[in-house]
Amino acid sequence: MSQYNYQDQFEQTAQPYQQQFEQPYQQQPPQQLEQPYQQLEQPYQQPQQSAQLAGQFAQRFQLLATNIERIIRGKHEAIELALISLFAEGHLLVEDVPGTGKTTLARSLAASVDAEWRRIQFTPDLLPSDITGVSIFNQAHQKFEFHHGPVFANIVLADEINRASPKTQAALLEVMEERRVTVDAEPHPVPRPFMVVATQNPVDMDGTYPLPEAQLDRFLMKISVGYPDHVSEVEVLKGMPTGPQVERLPVVARASDVSGMIDFASRIHVADPVYDYIVALCAATRTSPHLRLGASPRGSLALLRAARVKAAAAGRHYVVPEDVKALAAPVLAHRLILTPEAELREVTAAAALGEILAGMPVPQAA
Repeated sequence: MSQYNYQDQFEQTAQPYQQQFEQPYQQQPPQQLEQPYQQLEQPYQQPQQSAQLAGQFAQRFQLLATNIERIIRGKHEAIELALISLFAEGHLLVEDVPGTGKTTLARSLAASVDAEWRRIQFTPDLLPSDITGVSIFNQAHQKFEFHHGPVFANIVLADEINRASPKTQAALLEVMEERRVTVDAEPHPVPRPFMVVATQNPVDMDGTYPLPEAQLDRFLMKISVGYPDHVSEVEVLKGMPTGPQVERLPVVARASDVSGMIDFASRIHVADPVYDYIVALCAATRTSPHLRLGASPRGSLALLRAARVKAAAAGRHYVVPEDVKALAAPVLAHRLILTPEAELREVTAAAALGEILAGMPVPQAA
């Protein structure tokens, strides 16, 4: 592909950024949340200002990551991907064996933000109304009133989501895509920001139900925490029981901060060759001999949103192809379905995607 300067035409294509960031707390305790934030004096209007805001975005992103790492040791990549999902307004699926910190990661993320969060423990007897809410008849007013379920929060932890029946899992389909719940033909929007962090055990374990493809496609990313390295696990042991705990984790950002960072990330500049690269990559998954089902246009949009956040987290106001390549596996792999022949040869979706990435030309910067 031809060389291209990814910052070209930025002044003509970038939209004015009207949302103003608010300064985050420098790990102050929750009781000091009443203090007002200091706002930036000027909204974003020029590339120079966007570069400055991208630097501030990166600092605040790192502040949140450092705060979570006080609890989750040695898992910087998993924490970074979780934060990218948050600022890309996407949902996160964390799959791993029990005891590796899946729930702790989700709780630490929620505890670091001064936003409303709820936890739903998925069990085989859980009902859809236990998630979305239910209409109850009010005899005093002689009408039905809707009582909100736990899904009406900024961050929703769906713990062990694949232990509930498919009927209950389907209760999240509408709210994950449209950010609203329809009960008795009446739509009820959820607050912004809104993120579902779901954990699940591998599907070959007892008592689990595989998530349907339609629901998997609604998760922006699927990641695995994995076992900690030797040094990190030693630090965890030394810190118990007096070490950092999720309940004592300081709040370092407000929900309004997260909304402002989401708005800024959505305006990160993307050059035309990067758009072409994303579309070509997703199109190649639809023709791969190893794959029966490739990435949908929703996958292309998810990869674009995540790449914008990764660029901002690196302090850049423009996306480069390396951002796309780094996020291709966590964003796309869980959306791909292998052919029976590929499964017999023990080819994984990640391996098939890696083969596509290796054979696809990358646009070069000028």
